[in-house]
Amino acid sequence: MSKYQQPAMQVNFGKAKAIVFGAIILIIIGVVVSASVQIVDAGYRGVLLHWNAVDITILPLEEGLHFVVPFQDSVVNMEVRTLKFVKDTSSASRDLQTVSTEVTVNYRPNPNSVNTLYKEVGLEYENRIIQPAVEEVVKQVTARYNAEELITKRPQVKADIEQEITQRLNVYNIKTDVISITDFQFSPLFAQAIEAKVEAEQKALKAENDLRRIEVEARQLEAQAVGLAKANIAEANGEAEAIKIINQALAENPNYLEWLKTQEWDGKLPLVVGEGGTPFISIPVAP
Repeated sequence: MSKYQQPAMQVNFGKAKAIVFGAIILIIIGVVVSASVQIVDAGYRGVLLHWNAVDITILPLEEGLHFVVPFQDSVVNMEVRTLKFVKDTSSASRDLQTVSTEVTVNYRPNPNSVNTLYKEVGLEYENRIIQPAVEEVVKQVTARYNAEELITKRPQVKADIEQEITQRLNVYNIKTDVISITDFQFSPLFAQAIEAKVEAEQKALKAENDLRRIEVEARQLEAQAVGLAKANIAEANGEAEAIKIINQALAENPNYLEWLKTQEWDGKLPLVVGEGGTPFISIPVAP
């Protein structure tokens, strides 16, 4: 053997085969274990599939870790928390006014029936079920009212829309929590007409209130005049009665007039009588 030649390496093919075989076994075990363990996230339910067919005899899987038959079974996660759907729909009122309505629907799939929902509709149930239902219901309900009633009877309109959407979604095991009409938009011309009508009604109401105020003030003045007239009549009647009594007293007693004079006398004697008269009583005067 030349000094430049390498010695032949001794390879243990049996040991190498054992290592490769062991690695393959470990990989297979890992794949099998991974396929047999399924996790359902929080706020979701798991739809169990046997060879990709929904098994509706088994309730949806709860949140957490689940063991299934590897390669045969699989799990589809479906969210059951409250979800939000917003739709802007254009429709026509009973008086043929164009109305743009924005409806917000808060909904959630029934946790115990998501397997049926997945089997009948699939994961795209929002586009396939909720959106068409909201559009059709809004158009149907809007057509029952004229444009003005959509504003003045908004609670009733909301109740009608909520009731019909709820009924349609319940068929597919979808529960509605809250349905709100977040906006009503009308054409600019109709909005101006509504504004002008409201302004006219406010002016008419103000005029009516002013008329009522004037009527009340007139009744108050009338009452004051009637009261004053009654007071004057009472005073005149009193004076007439007094004169009558005095006349009657004079007729019955001629000295009555002198008695009246004494009642009016202040107790002081006059110093003089007539022009240049002589005092009745000489009253000393201080110098």
